[in-house]
Amino acid sequence: MPLYDYQCKDCGVRFERMQSFHDAPLTTCPECEGEVHRVIGATGIIFKGSGFYITDSRKSSDKGKDKDS
Repeated sequence: MPLYDYQCKDCGVRFERMQSFHDAPLTTCPECEGEVHRVIGATGIIFKGSGFYITDSRKSSDKGKDKDS
């Protein structure tokens, strides 16, 4: 289950809740009962494998060209 970050609009407290994708977002702050909104955070990226090179996706410059060009 994903972990969601929330922040209260009234008191500013930030908290996390583990919720299912099917659960409705929280609407009240556990501290002051104020209105909360979900905070979108940055996600981490992990590259696995032997490596990523510019030549992996680039077409060869010699293919498909006429010699007269």
